[in-house]
Formats: sequence, C-alpha cells, structure tokens
Amino acid sequence: MTASAPTTHLAAEIATQPANWIAARGTAERAADSLPKPGEKVAVVGCGTSLYMAQAYASLREEQGLGITDAWTPTEARIDRGYDRLLAITRSGTTTEVVDLLAQVQGRIPATVISSSPGTPALELAEPILMPEVDEKSVVQTRFATTALAMLRWHLGEDLSLAAEQAQQIIDAGESAYGPALTAEQLTFVGRGWTNGVAQEAALKLRESAQLWTESYPMMEYRHGPLSISAPGRVVWAFGDLVPGFAEDVAVTGADLVHHDVDPLAELVRVHLLCVERARRAGLDPDVPRNLTRSIILSPAAAPPE
Repeated sequence: MTASAPTTHLAAEIATQPANWIAARGTAERAADSLPKPGEKVAVVGCGTSLYMAQAYASLREEQGLGITDAWTPTEARIDRGYDRLLAITRSGTTTEVVDLLAQVQGRIPATVISSSPGTPALELAEPILMPEVDEKSVVQTRFATTALAMLRWHLGEDLSLAAEQAQQIIDAGESAYGPALTAEQLTFVGRGWTNGVAQEAALKLRESAQLWTESYPMMEYRHGPLSISAPGRVVWAFGDLVPGFAEDVAVTGADLVHHDVDPLAELVRVHLLCVERARRAGLDPDVPRNLTRSIILSPAAAPPE
C-alpha cells in the first residue's frame, strides 16, 4: 500500500494536509480579530491531540515574545491567573471538559474556539473559528490538528509553504520514507521547545492507530532515565535540532536515530503515514482504534466537580 492509494479514512485525510496548510493562511487572515493579540496573556486548552497542538502553539508564541502563553488540559487549567484570552482547540466541539470550561469563563474572559464541527456546543460559548473542510471521519486526528496549528503559525507570521512542500514530498515517497521505524518494536520521540508538543503527538498517533509501544520526552530529558529503554531494534525519533552529543548518546544504546532536516510539522506527516502502514501490518483498522471514540462526552456523574 502507498500513500497515493488510500484505503482508510485515516490515509485519505493524511493525504490532504499539504493543501490544507496552504489554505489555512486564508483562515488565519479572516480570523485574525479572534486570535490572540501581541502582549495578551493567553491560556490555550485542549484534550489529547488538541492539547499537544496547544503546547506547540504556546511555546512558539512565547518564543516570539508575543506574550505569556500557557497550555492546559481543561480540567487542570488555572484560569484565575489573569488571562486576557482563552483559546480552545476541539475538533468535535462536544468534548465535555472543553465545553464545561468555556461555560465557566463565559462573560469573564474573552474566548475563542477552533473546531471543524458545525452546530456543536463549544461554538456557542466562544468566538468560533470553524474549519469544516478539515473535519475527519477517522477517530484518529491528523489533518484537523495539524491545520489548526498551521493556521496559528500563519497568524504568528510564519510561512508554511516550505512545510507543505516537504510534507507532499514525504507523502509521495511512500514506504521509503519510514526507515528503521517500519519494523521497530519500540519508538521514543523527543523534541525541543515547540516540538515537544509535536513529539508527544507523534507518540500518541502510533499508540492510537497501531497499538505500538511509544514514549515521548524533551530531548534533554532523554539522558535522565529514558535512555535505558533504548536498544537494538528500537528507534529514537527526534523533532527539531539535535542537542550536542545527542546522536552519540543514542548510538551507544544500539537504537536507531531518526532525524530529518524538515519542518517538524512535515515530519509529523511521516509519522502519520507510518501509522497507516504499521496498523496494516498488525492487522488493525486505524479508523477503529481500540477503546477510543471521536469525542469524550462524560455523564454528569463522571465529570469532575467544578
């Protein structure tokens, strides 16, 4: 199977990402008034994949000196810290934790929600940025999350043209893009700065779609314990620039180091493609991940107290 011949919703949705990212520039321009302004203190919230995109954006915004930006999962958010804006990322618009938090801050803190699902509760509780063109049939998120981050990066003044071009090249390469990760029994993802969120998301994608043993850490933390899990037949996959001595540390373990000089968002597409292939080889349907649903909607008894 190749990426050019998708046989699952997941594969088909992965393939549209380069075009989605380019189109996200227009979304960023149209939604500019609803997105954080320079100097605002911002809380960004999401669950699962959306949390990791929130972490990546928060780090990028602070790196550019645009204002304090914290990423939270909604149930852990410290909204009493004087934020000027709450930004929520939720594909479904129905996730209980996100909806509950938006309801709590309504009328107190300006809030914006990025979603791909029209007519959902979250959109009624905040300024909506709706992207239905990147909604997904697969439970496993790919294009919504990466396009939301691409849109936010455009808003920060970044140009995603090269990232989209690199992602398309990776898609066109098919299985030759996977390297030792195609057969590795275990994968450890590492990142730096904003790519910590991307590394977390990469690990999550392979767990969800192919039930693989994956872990994720900040790159400098790898030496502080995670190094012990690396061994021949396993992979350490790095996003962003390598810290000095990192490659040598991995080499000592016998594990393979995977690192490519491309935009980390494009590199995440390589992981997406690997998800489809590893799921196929394991006899799994990546559109029906074990124990997962498109949205987590909690009963009142299961929801945490306010």
